[in-house]
Amino acid sequence: MSERECVRARLARGEAVIGTMVFEFFTPGLPAILAAAGLDFAVLDTEHSGVGIDTLKTVLACGRGLPIELYVRVPEKSYAAVATVLDAGARGILVPMLETPEEARALVAWARYRPEGRRGCAFGMAHDDYRARDVRAYMAEANRRNLVMGLIETRKGIENVEAIAATAGLDVLWLGHFDLTDDMGITAQFEHPDFWAAVDRLVAAAKAHGKALAAADANLGYLEKLRARGFRMLGFGPDVAVLREGLREAASKLATAAGAG
Repeated sequence: MSERECVRARLARGEAVIGTMVFEFFTPGLPAILAAAGLDFAVLDTEHSGVGIDTLKTVLACGRGLPIELYVRVPEKSYAAVATVLDAGARGILVPMLETPEEARALVAWARYRPEGRRGCAFGMAHDDYRARDVRAYMAEANRRNLVMGLIETRKGIENVEAIAATAGLDVLWLGHFDLTDDMGITAQFEHPDFWAAVDRLVAAAKAHGKALAAADANLGYLEKLRARGFRMLGFGPDVAVLREGLREAASKLATAAGAG
């Protein structure tokens, strides 16, 4: 993708982008299928899926050159976790349970090259398409293109969200609604007023500091509520739910039609 078309630039212009999250179906054809569906991005999960770096490298390689950006949610907040998947070719990083401005600044430092951060230097690798090129120009390009995202999914994260949102180089605040409600003692109660009060605080912080808001779920009604509040990066999924519920609905209709016949 060219810089003009990258998701980071589109979000900065105020556009909406649509994608999904992948927990199970890490197949070579997946990026092409998602691109053919018209999606802008996909987040490959490594926090809950158990998938390893070799599988990730295959999927990321199969997405090279397609009109879709592939990001990775890492399982922990560490330099090694972030740098490994970025060097493997991920176009963005999502870390779980971002809770303090210090953690946000560390994430930016791990994910961006100097002068914006201190990402380690290894070139002519998967992340720069194995090309020999001007290193400094590529570093600047990667800093402009790659998306840095943090999951706000704890009470502590909400309490510190204004300071987190003020972090330079952090692009997206991603709402982790299941973990947030669980930490608040209202697990999966997405109509609870305390949950929406937390969401509104997240929204206000993002707007004040020019950050994009993101979330993912298989419930379109829930996503529409977030879209009305200003969320512009929305994921439909995860992949397991999309397949399961699509098949369930089709099977039910077919069974009803067969019974009627």
